Amino acid sequence: MEERTVWVLLDDRAGNKGQTIGVAQALKWPYEIKNITYDKWVKLPNFLRGASVLGIQKDCLEQIKPPFPDFVISAGRRLYPLSRHIRKLSGGKTKIIHLMNPGAAGFKDAFLIALPKHDAYKGKYDNVFETVGAPHKVTPSLLAEEKKKWAPVLEKYSSPRISLIVGGSTKDSPFTLEMGKTLVKKVLQIPHGSLLVTTSRRTPDEVVAYMEKEFSKESCFFYKGQKGMENPYFGLLSWADTVVVTGDSISMCAEACATGKPVYIFTESMNISEKHKRFHQELYSLKKAAPLGSETAPSGGYLNAAEDVAAKVFSMLS
Repeated sequence: MEERTVWVLLDDRAGNKGQTIGVAQALKWPYEIKNITYDKWVKLPNFLRGASVLGIQKDCLEQIKPPFPDFVISAGRRLYPLSRHIRKLSGGKTKIIHLMNPGAAGFKDAFLIALPKHDAYKGKYDNVFETVGAPHKVTPSLLAEEKKKWAPVLEKYSSPRISLIVGGSTKDSPFTLEMGKTLVKKVLQIPHGSLLVTTSRRTPDEVVAYMEKEFSKESCFFYKGQKGMENPYFGLLSWADTVVVTGDSISMCAEACATGKPVYIFTESMNISEKHKRFHQELYSLKKAAPLGSETAPSGGYLNAAEDVAAKVFSMLS
């Protein structure tokens, strides 16, 4: 396959960054990152913003100049007008790979729009490709690097290791202390030699304190955002024999399923969205994961939507 040039548009949303960089890395072409910030006009709907720089801070536009790339990768509603603008400036040379639904405006301008199946897209555009879960950058090579990097810290914890990835409250669903107690109880029911735990900024303090107290009785590594310590998230994924993840984050669930290890998802008492429920059920039906507490252990297996998107791009070019 002939090598192509790529621009990756990144904004301040961590989930979008992981998706776009994951696809760029999966394509294995040279890519250049363009960091984008917004002004107040970004709140306008995309049918008004069109193929334009409306909503983009002016100082960002200094980096949007010839020579234009063969491909531009973007994610989310807010960046799509800029991708369309770049395509227009290039005279149609630049092809758009867009992740997530940008809204109806300008759908046909994209070379490929990748949407997760759990979004339940009802349109009929030929340039739409549906994926299992969201793209990400967790690959076997990344996990191998992280396992080596974190060996001095994590190898002393005995197998089998359960890596517990805890999210927390969302705008629609608080993560209560009772949920935390249920999660702890169910995790401890899984046979294990040690626990590797990480919480997030969304995990309530009282839940963190309870888990830290209960898990102190175990052989346990516990990360709660300690100052001076790098986030060991990918290290925990790499050292896991089993992964338990809370179901509030689609990205965390998808990344857990890239480990190839058995994955259990905790959703009890959570007010999760319908699209989250559809994604979880998809993982369960594929045996990539199982509900925490299930009597049937998931078989695991590698899952990476970014590589699926890259494969689709290659097939469209061939």
